[in-house]
Amino acid sequence: MLASTMAAGACAQGLISLEGGALPQDVARRPDRVLRVGCPSHNCGGRCLLKVHVKDGVIIRIEGDDRPTDEVADPQLRACVRGRAYRRRQYHPDRLKYPMKRIGKRGAGKFERISWDEALDTVAAEMRRIKQTYGNSAMYVPYGTGSYSNTNGSHVARRLMNMYGGCLGIYNSYSWACINVATPYVYGTLQVGSQRQDWLNSRYILMWGWNPAEMRDGTNSDYFISLARDRGARVVCIDPRMSMSAVSLADRWVPIRPGTDAAMMSAMAYVMITENLIDREFIDTYCVGFDAAHMPAGAEGAESYKDYILGARDGIPKTPQWAQDITAVPGETIVQIAREYATIKPGMLYQGYGMQRRAYGEQAVRAGAVLAALTGNIGISGGWASALATQAPDGGPFWTVFPTGRNPVKARIPSFLWTEAVLDAESMTAAEHGIRNVERLDNNIKLIYAVASNALINQHANVNRAARILADESLVEFIAVQDNFLTPTGRFADVLLPACTQFETYGIEDGWKYGDEVLLMPQVVEPPFETKSDYQICSELAERLGVKDEFTEGRSQRDWVEWILTRYRETRFPEIPRLEEFERSNRGVYSRRVDKPAIGLADFRKDPVKYPLATPSGKIEIFSKRLFDMNRPREIPAVPKYIQEWESPFGPEAERYPLQALGHHPAQRVHSTHDNVDWLNEAFAHCMFMNPIDAAPRGILEGDDVKVYNDRGSMILPCRLTQRILPGVVDVPQGAWWTPDEQGVDRRGNINVLTSERWTAWAKGNAQHTIMVQVARA
Repeated sequence: MLASTMAAGACAQGLISLEGGALPQDVARRPDRVLRVGCPSHNCGGRCLLKVHVKDGVIIRIEGDDRPTDEVADPQLRACVRGRAYRRRQYHPDRLKYPMKRIGKRGAGKFERISWDEALDTVAAEMRRIKQTYGNSAMYVPYGTGSYSNTNGSHVARRLMNMYGGCLGIYNSYSWACINVATPYVYGTLQVGSQRQDWLNSRYILMWGWNPAEMRDGTNSDYFISLARDRGARVVCIDPRMSMSAVSLADRWVPIRPGTDAAMMSAMAYVMITENLIDREFIDTYCVGFDAAHMPAGAEGAESYKDYILGARDGIPKTPQWAQDITAVPGETIVQIAREYATIKPGMLYQGYGMQRRAYGEQAVRAGAVLAALTGNIGISGGWASALATQAPDGGPFWTVFPTGRNPVKARIPSFLWTEAVLDAESMTAAEHGIRNVERLDNNIKLIYAVASNALINQHANVNRAARILADESLVEFIAVQDNFLTPTGRFADVLLPACTQFETYGIEDGWKYGDEVLLMPQVVEPPFETKSDYQICSELAERLGVKDEFTEGRSQRDWVEWILTRYRETRFPEIPRLEEFERSNRGVYSRRVDKPAIGLADFRKDPVKYPLATPSGKIEIFSKRLFDMNRPREIPAVPKYIQEWESPFGPEAERYPLQALGHHPAQRVHSTHDNVDWLNEAFAHCMFMNPIDAAPRGILEGDDVKVYNDRGSMILPCRLTQRILPGVVDVPQGAWWTPDEQGVDRRGNINVLTSERWTAWAKGNAQHTIMVQVARA
C-alpha cells in the first residue's frame, strides 16, 4: 500500500477523506456522481478522456475512457499514467491556498498571506505604474502551457493585457521553434500531414527521434504505429536512447550521436543518388533545387542539393563512411536504412522535436523533408512529408479558441529571448534576435505576469543566469505569478495568486496536433481554500483596470465554453452538440469517425499546376532562394546541411566536458508539471542515465550519486547504468524542479542548470539539447 503524502490539514478542510492513503477502501466507496471529462490539459502531447468518480464533493477515483468505439476510425482516448494519477496532484498538501506577497529577497521563496483585495490591488497598481512610467511594451506575459483548457492559462492573461493596451508580444514556442519556421520554407505550409488512420497503409516507418509512447504527440499516435506494425509495416527507431517507443513499437533501434541527424540524412541521400534509388519523376515534377537543372531564377550558379551531397563544391562527398565518423552509426547501417526507405513503399519518416531543439535544429527538419521528396513519399496514402506535418484536410485541432483579441503593441519577440529583452531590449535587432514589426524595441521588460508558466526559471535555459536576472529588482520591477503550486518560477514572485486546477472550473479542449474530437471539461469539484480560476482572477483585475466589460463581454466561463462550441460548429464540426446536450449526454467527448483519412498534399500531388504550394516557386523547395538571399551560408544554408554544433564532441570544449547530455520528455512529467506527484516519482524515479562504458573509468556504480556539471552549473542526483543509451551520452529527464543548495548546486536534477541560453541563427529558437558536460561521483 502506498504511503500517503496528504496533509491532515487538508483532510480537516474537507478536501479529501482519505487517511494514510487507504486506496483499497477508497475505491470501494460508491460515488455520488461519475463524470466523463477531458483530462486536465498541461500540454502533455495528448488530449484524453477521464472517468471521474466523485463522492461528497471529492474525487475518489479516476479511470480511463470506457466508450465502445471503433479501434481505427474512432478509437478510445485512453489516459496515460499522468492522467490516471491526477488525484495526487489535485489533493496535494502543497497546493497554493491563499494569495501571498514576498517578504524576503526575491527568489528566496519567503511569503506571507494577504487578502485577495490586497493582492489584486497591488497587481493592478503595478500594471498602471509600469504603463504610465514606461508604456505597455514594458509589460510581458511569458510563454507557458501549464493550462490549456481555453478559459484557463496564459492566453487568458494575454487577453487581459490586450484589453488594457497590450504588452510585448511573442511568437514561436519552446517546443517547435525550428520545425515551425523551417517547414513552410520547404512546403509553404505546416499542413502537410495525413490523418493518422492512414499510417496503417505505410509499409516502412522511420521514427526519427520520436517517442510517442512517452510524450504522446497526439493521443493514440503510438497506438496507430502499433496497428501499422501489426499490419506488416517495418518500424525503425533512430534515437540516442532506446526509448519506450523503441522498445514497444520498433523492430530495430539505431542509436545516433545527438545533433548529427542531418549528417545521417545526407548520407542516406548519397546512397539514394549514387545507387539511382531516387524518384526522378517526382523530383522533376514537384521540386526545385535538387540539381543544376532545377535551380530557381536568380540562383542558377549556386550550390544545388546534389552538389552538396556529392561534394562538388566543398570536396567532401557525404558518404556513409563520412557520416559514420560523425554520427556513430555504422556505414553499413546507413546504407541499409537508406535502401529500405527508398524501396519499401509507401514509407513514412516522422521527425520528433528534440532534434530541432538544438544548434542548427532547422537543418534536420529540412533534411528529413528532402528525404521524403527524394523517395516520392509525399501526397500519397501511406507516405509522409516529414517536417511538422499538421493534419489534412483542415490543419487539425485549434488548441486555443478563446479569443485573446488584438494586441495594440506591435513589437514581438521570439518567446525564448525574453531574458535579452529584460537586459537590453534596445540592442535587439531583427537579424540577430528576430524582433518583428518594429525596427527597435522601446523598452526593457519591467513587469512580468506569469500565468500557468514555469518557463521563467525551471523550463528556461541556463537556470542560474535566469535566476540572477530575475533576482535583480532594478531589471524586472514587478513579477506576479499565478499557479497551482509554489514552483521554482513562483519563488521569484512579488505577489503569488493561487489558481484552480481544471477540475475546479469550466473549460473545453480539442486534440493535440492530431485528432477529430472535442472534450468537455465541466467543473467537477469546488475550488479549495481561496483559489480562483485564471479567468476569474483576470476578470477581477480587469475590473480594477477599468476594462472588465471588454474582457468578459458579459460572459462567464461556462458562457465562453458555449461560445467556443459555436466556433467549432461553424468550422470543423457542424454536428457538435450544444452545451446543455453535451452535458446531459455525459459522454465527455464529441468525436468524428475517420473512415477515409485525408492525405496531406494530395491535391498538389494530383495537379501541381492547379494546386501549387505557397512557396515562391509553387513547388517543394529543396533549395530556398529566400535563404540564399539572406547571405548567411555558414549558419543558414540554402540547402539543408550538417553543421557541427557550437558545443560538440568534436570541439575544444570536449576536453573539459566530454559527454553530451540530453533531457528527454519523460512519462512521469509534463514539462515540469507532476514533478511533485508521489505515485509518479515512485514509478519513475528521477535519475541520470549513463552507459556502463562511460561509468567504468569514472568509478561510477549503479545507484551512486553523481555530480553532472559544466561552466553554467552543476547538479547532484542518482545514476542508473544502462546499455540503452549511446556511449558518450547521458540523459537527465527534463522537468525536475530546480532545488539549489546553499552552494548553488541543484539537488533535484534540473537539466536546465546545464543548458545554454544561446538561440538558433534562423528560427531564433531554443537549442537546449545542445549540451556538453562532465560527470563524476559525488
